[in-house]
Amino acid sequence: MPENDQSVRDLIRSAYDGLTPSERKFANALLQDYPGAGLASITEVAANADVSTPTVARMVQKLGFKGFPQFHKALLRELQAKVSGPTQRRAAWATEAPETHLLNRFSQAVTHNLAQSFSHLDSQSFDASVALMARETGQLYVVGGRITRSLADYAFTHFQAIRPGVVHMTSSTATWPHYVLDMGEGDTLLIFDIRRYESNLLRLAELASERGVKVVLITDQWTSPVARVADHAFTCWVEIPSGWDSNIATMMLLEAMIAAVQEARWPDARDRYEELDRIFDQTRLFRKPGGS
Repeated sequence: MPENDQSVRDLIRSAYDGLTPSERKFANALLQDYPGAGLASITEVAANADVSTPTVARMVQKLGFKGFPQFHKALLRELQAKVSGPTQRRAAWATEAPETHLLNRFSQAVTHNLAQSFSHLDSQSFDASVALMARETGQLYVVGGRITRSLADYAFTHFQAIRPGVVHMTSSTATWPHYVLDMGEGDTLLIFDIRRYESNLLRLAELASERGVKVVLITDQWTSPVARVADHAFTCWVEIPSGWDSNIATMMLLEAMIAAVQEARWPDARDRYEELDRIFDQTRLFRKPGGS
């Protein structure tokens, strides 16, 4: 049985180079409709992917499962985790009856999440995403969902200081067509979407992609459906001993992106910082040392 921290999607990606052409055909079919393409019987799954049943059985074993039933259960667990709400999430960890203090469990969970998130991070995809968000031309649109809109606001505040042309899309989906109207090739859309994934964010990504916009997704380990459309997708581990998911690993990735975009645009970013400070001085928004 594979490690619990690894999704079937991750296992496929890790083992992909060692798969036969027919096994890759099944793997691609599963990744295109994940996890739904693997939730039927083995004969139906094989037929839908246009491969043989033995092909499916061999690939499943290469991923570390004893057989298709174990593989099937792993996909079901992932599906259940994707749609679970706060009550179900709390029940999942509360039944373990831990002896350690909640603070210790939180610390352990967050440390684990950070390690997992950054060990699965593709540095080439990270660099490519930074290049998209730092480029001289085009707009950078930023949007989040019900829980992640605070991350989008944080991203906007920093990116807007670093570069011009940053647009913070409101949380009201009724206004999104107005933003899409101005989108086009050369633009980038940064989306935050964690479980339970929002259908409107997927539709927004589809509309933006159709207009030639590059989509960068930051999501959780179960992976938002937006990943099917995204040019680059980053998965962050989010589980903690709570009814809610943690954004600590997500925030750390975002801050790394902010720092990288700043460096990619330096010294233009420095000039914007200095001009911004002059404007702050004029508005007297912040108190100066020794000031009244």
